[in-house]
Amino acid sequence: MNMNKAEHIIKGFSDVYNKMVSLNKFKMEDSLKEYTSSEVHCIEYIGENVDSNVTKLAESFYMTRGAISKITKKLIKKGAIESYQKPDNKKEIYFRLTKQGQETYKIHEGLHKEFQQRDKVVFDQVTEEQLDMMLNFMKKYSRHLDAEIKKQGLEIKDQSDFE
Repeated sequence: MNMNKAEHIIKGFSDVYNKMVSLNKFKMEDSLKEYTSSEVHCIEYIGENVDSNVTKLAESFYMTRGAISKITKKLIKKGAIESYQKPDNKKEIYFRLTKQGQETYKIHEGLHKEFQQRDKVVFDQVTEEQLDMMLNFMKKYSRHLDAEIKKQGLEIKDQSDFE
């Protein structure tokens, strides 16, 4: 295995990711002015996952429960989410989107579709077999990083969307 190629691949991932983030950031910030990136991701997660709580959000974003608590407090203050409890469990606090939060969620989803459409031209040139090979590689690499994280005693759960 040529380590030079491996370095190029990793640098390539990083470059592509940074370009996507900066390109998408302008449009996101313009359309969702009143929210930070972390807040928007929180809204997205709560919109897609029933009974979201601080623990699930922290695991999903590789953040501390304290950091998530700050974000959810701000989102409650901004009127995007509300907290609730279940009658059978008065200890656990869950979150759901308010009407305003659902509007924000829809705007965010629309932007994602727009970005996918913009990038479709590249993915249309790649065969199913090539996509499968790339996904397979990402799975392997992600599992390797999970194992390294575990070795170092860091508490990060695998949240990969490669399955």
